[in-house]
Amino acid sequence: MTLKAIQDQAVIIETLAREAGALALSHFETLATVSVESKGHLDLVTAADQEVERFVTKRLARDFPDDGIFGEEGAAHQGNSGRTWVIDPIDGTFNFVRGGDQWAVSIGLYEGERPTFGVIHAPVRAQTLVGGRGLPSTLNGKPMAPRAGLDVNRAACGVGFHPDIPVERRLQTLRFVLEDARMSFRCCGSATISLIEVALGQVDGYLGMGESTWDLMAALPILEQIGIVSTVNWDTIDLTAKLRFACGTPEFLTAVEPIVPFGATLDDVL
Repeated sequence: MTLKAIQDQAVIIETLAREAGALALSHFETLATVSVESKGHLDLVTAADQEVERFVTKRLARDFPDDGIFGEEGAAHQGNSGRTWVIDPIDGTFNFVRGGDQWAVSIGLYEGERPTFGVIHAPVRAQTLVGGRGLPSTLNGKPMAPRAGLDVNRAACGVGFHPDIPVERRLQTLRFVLEDARMSFRCCGSATISLIEVALGQVDGYLGMGESTWDLMAALPILEQIGIVSTVNWDTIDLTAKLRFACGTPEFLTAVEPIVPFGATLDDVL
């Protein structure tokens, strides 16, 4: 793609994410009337998730008819361009249902078996992040500063666990963070929001156990442009994978390598 085509695509997807966020926010403001179903223990889906995904899917199919689509709530379209849009309509649904602000719309592009571009919009927090190959990463339209280093005297780590992860494995992870890595930890209930916090330097990195590809597809390309790397080995997984990964500055990844090395999987956890 030409630079202009990349920039035009970014404008289209940012506009779409903002409109999807406004739709989600309209449900958020009338939570008492929103239907909620369970996909598993502490794993919820709402009518808002489903409506937002339908909205985003319809627009992507119109604007990028040759591209594939893959969404958390079941959207699936096999394109012929080698590109797939990966949607998390509301990442942090549990927070959404409880009236919290830690949720976001996430739209990422998977191309060449890699995340290459993404937009995240967190409506309640008024944060919109855009970035990817050929584009600077921005927060609300302003360039984001590169992240580097790790101050061991005040290091902080975001953590996230899927409800299916055994309690003992969660405790082992937290024990490593606190005792071995000697970091404080934060757990907000949304991988996307946690990765925003990494981007803003509010935490040094993130440890995720049980996340899906839609949880990080938009965030990783944004983070890569500001010096943040991850342990995900895209050569060994597909879009349906459940992940065990770390994301942060290179120094952060070195600090957590004993518990989450490059290419780590969930095979030895579940």
